Amino acid sequence: MTRADLTHLYFLLDRSGSMQSIKTDTEGGFAAFVDEQRKTAGECRVTLAQFDNEYDVVYSGKPLADVPPLDLQPRGSTALLDAMGRLVTTAGAELAAMPEDQRPGTVIVAIMTDGYENASQEWTHPAIKALVEQQTSDYAWQFLYMGADQDAIEVGASLGVSADASVTYGRSKTSEAMKVSAAKLSKMRAARMAAPAGAPAPMMEAYTAEERAGLED
Repeated sequence: MTRADLTHLYFLLDRSGSMQSIKTDTEGGFAAFVDEQRKTAGECRVTLAQFDNEYDVVYSGKPLADVPPLDLQPRGSTALLDAMGRLVTTAGAELAAMPEDQRPGTVIVAIMTDGYENASQEWTHPAIKALVEQQTSDYAWQFLYMGADQDAIEVGASLGVSADASVTYGRSKTSEAMKVSAAKLSKMRAARMAAPAGAPAPMMEAYTAEERAGLED
């Protein structure tokens, strides 16, 4: 059995050049996101990866208490598919190599971007969609897609992320989008810890119409 009291949060953050105008809001929103997870019972480890046309892991498996403030340095273009492919396959391999009783019972992949895919060289939309759907159905990973100034439900669907877990936000509402999403993930983590052994893993509650409307510019 995996550890019901352990969560691994993988946060994939866009740092392409267009993020410059919301750099401060993004940094503040990330701090609020992390603070919300600290309020939830259970252990949580965090991996932060950033991408433009390159992919960088800022830190991996860091205890929630030790997560430092975000320092976002926007640059480059948006290779979202390649970044997702790298993160998901690397995470999957690392978790598979661990003894089962040490693996996190909850795995969350949160993706935040303000632009459309425009620079990937290795991964395609169908390949990413198949990968995300496999991890969701086989291992109950929770994927969350937050997209600014776009139809995030449509884009999320092309990536294999459910409509319930995809949300559009206005650029001026970056921090609010993180806060709303963080609260939902905290509630899901608590539900998974309380679920009986062998029961289906509770997934994140869908964004409500009111929440979606409140995240528009």
